[in-house]
Amino acid sequence: MGCEPPRRLERALGEMYGDAAAADWLAGLPGLTERALTAGDGLTAERVAAPGGRSSLVVLVRRADGTPAALKIAPPAARPDLERAALEHWNGWGAVRTLDASEAGASGSGASGPGTSEPGAEDAAGGLLLERLHHEVSLRSLPEAKALLEAAGTVRRLWVEPPAGHGFETVAERTARQSTGMRAAAEADPELAPLVEAALAARAELVEGASELLLLHGNFRQSKVLSGERAPWLTVGPEPLVGERAYDLARLVRDRAEDLIAASGGPVTARRRVKKLAESLEVDQARLHGWTLFRAVESGTRALAEGRRQMGEVNLEFAGWL
Repeated sequence: MGCEPPRRLERALGEMYGDAAAADWLAGLPGLTERALTAGDGLTAERVAAPGGRSSLVVLVRRADGTPAALKIAPPAARPDLERAALEHWNGWGAVRTLDASEAGASGSGASGPGTSEPGAEDAAGGLLLERLHHEVSLRSLPEAKALLEAAGTVRRLWVEPPAGHGFETVAERTARQSTGMRAAAEADPELAPLVEAALAARAELVEGASELLLLHGNFRQSKVLSGERAPWLTVGPEPLVGERAYDLARLVRDRAEDLIAASGGPVTARRRVKKLAESLEVDQARLHGWTLFRAVESGTRALAEGRRQMGEVNLEFAGWL
């Protein structure tokens, strides 16, 4: 079976890592996929999930006993070792379940935790074998009110104590790294400076007053929650870190932002969303508001830097409402 990467993945990797680096990894992808398929015990490839995601190739496979599964191949820079560590810690509670690591050709990155694979090492690029979900059915297929309700019920399951000796970065560390790009964007385009300054000021206050240290998904939104057999809805694709719940919830607030912008009452709806989600999940509303502002500005400036102008403008307009 050919395992050609979807065009969406090729474009996204070029935006994130640069065309040269993306081309190098994509050139080696057939070999990585073949190694992951043959290293295990009886994996049979069916087809590539399309249009797929923006950060990895997902091959729908069957195990030797006929059980359907999904084999995820991601670049080392995406830290699949940390994704594995988070999924194994959740152990299927609100999230997709990992299957036998040896069957994905990912030796050395099993239950021993996230620090066992060096970024860029060959084994870090091995496959992640997961239970098969209905990749074509996410929460975005539901009406907005129902989708937000189901999303809230799913994400609350993920907020648990992190494993001992974990290697996840903190919210403070990740956002400090992201702040560099935001400042560069403001310097390049002074019109962005007021929004960037407001977002950075909010971050400084939030980091200073943070009190929670829970395991977070890191990129939680409606499209990351898929229909399953074991449970109605399960989350996928974490970019795990540790910190406060308000940070994790902030990305969900601006889901379907393009629809809000097209509607006349977008600003009111956005602020109502902050209030409703904060109340339903018992999160401090002011902290959720602040992290939503920071994450919207960060996403917007990063999208502009990657050449995704429409997405950048949508996120920055949303941030302006806050």
